[in-house]
Amino acid sequence: MSVSTEKILSAAAATQGEAMCPHRLVLEHVTSRWGVLVLMQLLDRPYRFSELRRAIGRVSEKMLTQTLQTLERDGLVHRDAQPVIPPRVDYSLTPLGREAAEQVRALAEWTSRRMEAVLEARERYDTEKKQA
Repeated sequence: MSVSTEKILSAAAATQGEAMCPHRLVLEHVTSRWGVLVLMQLLDRPYRFSELRRAIGRVSEKMLTQTLQTLERDGLVHRDAQPVIPPRVDYSLTPLGREAAEQVRALAEWTSRRMEAVLEARERYDTEKKQA
């Protein structure tokens, strides 16, 4: 199978999956590695692309672009392109995006609060597996 055929089949499968279970796709976007970080960072204030990339750290330009486009398509991020030279593009949360970001932040805060319990559970699990 050629690369272009694989891309077409992959795109068709994604479209079909989105039609069958759209909430799962949005959940994947919001909880993706970079989606979480973008949403949490934009809770503070609007960012320019390069500022956001520096603030998040270790994200490629391509991955950040894809993440922002996906979140924009889902109605969570607003892209404001200013017609100036040099071009200026700011990213901010929409009301829907702010609501999602607050939920993500709550989960992140819970993770931080409960990390000790998670580490203890991992240690118990690893000890039991070694003994088995």
